[in-house]
Amino acid sequence: MGYKIKIQRVERGNTKSFYVNFPAALAEAGDIIKGEEMEWYIHDRDTFILKRINKSKSLIGGAKE
Repeated sequence: MGYKIKIQRVERGNTKSFYVNFPAALAEAGDIIKGEEMEWYIHDRDTFILKRINKSKSLIGGAKE
């Protein structure tokens, strides 16, 4: 299942930023917490990957990647 979002662009003086609204259902499903650090990877022009910097515990008992 996918979640559609819109990218927001904000310009303040000489700086501009783009913001992504992250749906709460996705954050809750991934046990994402406020202030958690992540990084973006560009796979190709159509695929962006958001990855945790610190790996979370596996949801499958004892399994490790």
